[in-house]
Amino acid sequence: MNFELPHEHQMLKDLVARFVRDQLMPLEASVMARETAGQGAYLDQAETARVDAASREMGLWGLDAPEEVGGMNLPMVAMVGVGEELGRTVVPYYLPPDSPNLRMLMVAADERQRVAYLEPYVRGETISAIGISEPGAGADPQGMTTTAVQDDDDWIINGRKIWITKGAEADFTILMAVTDKNPNGRNGMSAFLVDRGTPGFNVLRKIPMIDGTATYEIALDDCRVPGWKLLGKRGQGFAPMQVRLGTRRIEMASWSIGMAQRAMEMMVEYAPQRSTFGKPLSARQTVQNWISDAATKIHAMRLMTYDCAWKIDEGRDTRSEISMIKAFCTESAYDIVDHAMQLFGGMGMTRELPLYLMSNKLRTMRIYDGPSEVHNWVVARNLLGTSD
Repeated sequence: MNFELPHEHQMLKDLVARFVRDQLMPLEASVMARETAGQGAYLDQAETARVDAASREMGLWGLDAPEEVGGMNLPMVAMVGVGEELGRTVVPYYLPPDSPNLRMLMVAADERQRVAYLEPYVRGETISAIGISEPGAGADPQGMTTTAVQDDDDWIINGRKIWITKGAEADFTILMAVTDKNPNGRNGMSAFLVDRGTPGFNVLRKIPMIDGTATYEIALDDCRVPGWKLLGKRGQGFAPMQVRLGTRRIEMASWSIGMAQRAMEMMVEYAPQRSTFGKPLSARQTVQNWISDAATKIHAMRLMTYDCAWKIDEGRDTRSEISMIKAFCTESAYDIVDHAMQLFGGMGMTRELPLYLMSNKLRTMRIYDGPSEVHNWVVARNLLGTSD
């Protein structure tokens, strides 16, 4: 077995590392200053334009998009390396297009939808969002109450959606709704492409999150969507949605590796510099254990995530592996960052280091796209062969 990245994928990882070092790291101070001032953690328009131009010039757009629509068609294994490097910075930036919605479109869009939605998305001309969770239905999609009812050639959607990233600025939202009520089984849910400005698509409120980002709550009030914007087949939206969720979960695992690696490097650099009671922190067994534990967990996180990515590329069933890495990597990275904050003492409690934003981002990731407890349950359920 070869545990090394193929040469071309390692070259890409190194290129992304250079992009992060040269383009994103210099912006961390500005991002943290805005968050400290209560404005949120974000790049302003000028910064985004510069970073977009740099990443496009470096050939970092459309990495996993199909070649026929201008992408590079890279496998998931390559994208893990990309995510790992992007995770090293608290600057919130995604290389266009954002992979989860991209991959959902790739598996479900018909030819008309590919031209109208997928191709502009790959070119970076549009922003997308996803609407799955509801005020009363989060990790359990069977609790979904938003409905879509056919009216001649159109669909009429009613309900509520919450925790939608980019819900107000997205050009289109992939919206999940129940189209078929099945009393003796799973309700049939479908996906719809809903454009910004569609009558009945109403942004109710912006919800600030603890990591400096924001999500939105949206109301669907007799929202009429043309029939051709049904994404995939009626009642069969669960499988494409799982492709989307699986992609985000492996991204989160990759980002967690990057954050954990940076936090460990900060500990290794700082521990010999600070002395207490006549000894450097690096001589304290507790600190040594923190660093050893971090290195061990990062090694395990990396191997698990690349293994899962390789199996996805091979077309294997990875439901258990995705749940394993999503829970293990986010929880492990959170502990590693917390130990780094403890090691830095009072400075670790400030907003002058990136550790607090890393910690808050990991705290949200332990909930987003399924809390750790649900993923642990999924793994156990698959092993035990039970449905509940």
